[in-house]
Amino acid sequence: MTQAMLPTKSLKLGTRGSPLALAQANETDRRLTAAHHHPGNAADIIIIRTTGDMIQDRSLALAGGKGLFTKELDEALLRGDIDAGVHSAKDLPTALPPGIRLAGTLLREDVRDALICKMASQLRDLPKGARVGTASLRRAAQLRRLRPDLRTDLLRGNVETRLRKVESGEFDATLLALAGLNRLGLAHHASAVLDLEDFLPACGQGAVAITIREGDTQTQAFLEPILHHATLQALEAERAFLRVLDGSCRTPIAGHAAISDGQLAFRGQVLSLDGAQTFEAQSHGAAADAASLGVVAGEDILARMPPDFLKI
Repeated sequence: MTQAMLPTKSLKLGTRGSPLALAQANETDRRLTAAHHHPGNAADIIIIRTTGDMIQDRSLALAGGKGLFTKELDEALLRGDIDAGVHSAKDLPTALPPGIRLAGTLLREDVRDALICKMASQLRDLPKGARVGTASLRRAAQLRRLRPDLRTDLLRGNVETRLRKVESGEFDATLLALAGLNRLGLAHHASAVLDLEDFLPACGQGAVAITIREGDTQTQAFLEPILHHATLQALEAERAFLRVLDGSCRTPIAGHAAISDGQLAFRGQVLSLDGAQTFEAQSHGAAADAASLGVVAGEDILARMPPDFLKI
């Protein structure tokens, strides 16, 4: 993009106000500023408090689901208060509101989960009955599958809050996305990085997604130099998998797509809340067929799962 094509004003980027959300928005701004050789900051970062940020006393499953972290940003985008919304891709609902589209994603960070623990350096070394805090049904189910002897309790709050509650001994351990720790410069708190075989990540984990208004070609063109096509393709497969399963925060669902040399390999998983039952599927093919590959895996699991399994 030439200098003449720059917006007359800085791009207005909407974000949640947590340290991790701000780190993602600032990374987006830095990439835009460098890509366009902008003399100042290419974006103005506008903090918007979401319903999900205000609810800390119960799980998102009980509070209403994924849209709790995006609703207010979507409304601001549709009003024109912001030009784009910066999100953790795993927070996006499977269907975006009318008038909003996914412009693309930044280069994906590490997708793995990390163990945070003072008393053990590996998950297997946690003592029986240890209290592990998490707000993720997926992580809790995967943990119960491997270590049904552990106690899992709700732990909400930003990354720093969760680290502090482990440090203080309120919880013996927690599981966090390594991507978030990396973006915050807090990866040294990780006792262990968990293997993808045991802890398949949430769909979209590690990816920063940017939403814009339908038809806003100027913002799309301005964002284009920093968008990462392969990450978007992987996300398309993962989101298609979720859509088939009608995935929400009320069901433990995991999915991850990896792309190499134009080929995509997808693995998806649905678990019971107690981790005792697991259904998995894999699909492979051209990255250009990403969404179709996600659908294939989702339909494979649906065909083998009891009809009421997703209603647990």
